[in-house]
Amino acid sequence: MKKRHIFIIVCISSILLFSICLVLLLSNKKEIYSLELVVLSNKDGVIIGQDKENMLYTIDEKKLKDVSVGEVLMIEYAGLIDIDNDYKIKKLTKKEMTRNEDGIPLHWLDDGIFKQFYKLAFDEVKNMTLEEKIGQLLLARLPNDYKVAIDDYYIGGFLLFSKDFINKSTTEVQEMVNTLQDMSKWPLLIAVDEEGGSVVRVSSNKKLRDTPFKSAQELYKEGGFLKIKEDTIDKSIFLDNLGINVNLAPVVDVATNKNSYIYNRTIGLNTKMTTEYAKVVINASKKGNVSYVLKHFPGYGNAKDTHLGQAKINESLASIKNNYLPPFKEGIKYGTEAILINHNIYTKIDKNTPASLSIKIHNLLRDDLDFSGIIITDNIDMKALDTIDNKVIRALLAGNDLIITDDYERDFKIIKESIKNGEISEDLISKLAFRIIAWKYYKGLMFINEK
Repeated sequence: MKKRHIFIIVCISSILLFSICLVLLLSNKKEIYSLELVVLSNKDGVIIGQDKENMLYTIDEKKLKDVSVGEVLMIEYAGLIDIDNDYKIKKLTKKEMTRNEDGIPLHWLDDGIFKQFYKLAFDEVKNMTLEEKIGQLLLARLPNDYKVAIDDYYIGGFLLFSKDFINKSTTEVQEMVNTLQDMSKWPLLIAVDEEGGSVVRVSSNKKLRDTPFKSAQELYKEGGFLKIKEDTIDKSIFLDNLGINVNLAPVVDVATNKNSYIYNRTIGLNTKMTTEYAKVVINASKKGNVSYVLKHFPGYGNAKDTHLGQAKINESLASIKNNYLPPFKEGIKYGTEAILINHNIYTKIDKNTPASLSIKIHNLLRDDLDFSGIIITDNIDMKALDTIDNKVIRALLAGNDLIITDDYERDFKIIKESIKNGEISEDLISKLAFRIIAWKYYKGLMFINEK
């Protein structure tokens, strides 16, 4: 072999070796990031913090052991937090809570759907007691003694079921709702599940409507999306006339198995068509006074009934993003104000945690789908959460704004005690109450029922 050829080979080998070393060096050099968090919870250095975009982070660091809930931290770190947890804190600085010219903490603010009502909401919340703020976060099943729920627990709203309408006339339902609203210092969310088909809490009463509302599948077969639009407007007028201002519908889950639990409650179509369904319903609902709530994020799929126990979905994150999320994304685009989150466990996203209690699932909704509205839990007294302790606190720390509960007294007391013990910050409760009140302003309720 000629010397010139040997020289060329040596040069090429040297360049390749240098390139490999440079790549290895750069791959090990981690960029420094900064993150400002409000501490929501701190258990022996395991912090749950929230940034100004409502994204949640879990940081496990011994040097944070003495940080108190409610404090603001500026963290400089290298690596990745909450993805592969390969990070190292470089610098930690405690900060004063910064506020805007109206006195609102900056981390309460976003560029979200309710932003024009934030000052009005803050003016309300800053004069509330802790108890009044806690109450706003609970959507309770209507108890027999609702005077106690309103006077002593300041409940933010009630979820009504078929039993609450049995044998009542339109006038009697109106009187019941008006009594509730008149008793409450702040206007109440009055919610139902009026999906149509098998879930008709109100129209199942023939004194209120001659025939129950039809399912989405029936409507689509009869007249496509035009029929669904007409039905949504009709339903909104019907509910509004009774004083009901929130409908926990439509079901925009994509289910492909006709034998699956949720199938009959869906429109029964593929992702593309279900996405159109979400758009049509939310668009039509904006013509009335009733807020429609997309459910059950991030998509029920073919999972078992979580009323009866735990259910797992083993699909990949990519599959969930491609097949389940588009209807929610479309609903958000057209102005949905609230989304209900289910109790299924998505093993490829958060291996052992129900979606309603999962920070990762909530971050998916806030970050990937850019949702700024109200996140509502499915009922936390469903059997899927039976074995989980402190579920109301975990629900709040996961990123929910509003908790559906059968036992509002229990949950109210747990929240209050957790604040007293320093487990969660009062700032979190204040911020969530602020968000609920902003929603009520957005809905026009505060102007109608302002006291």
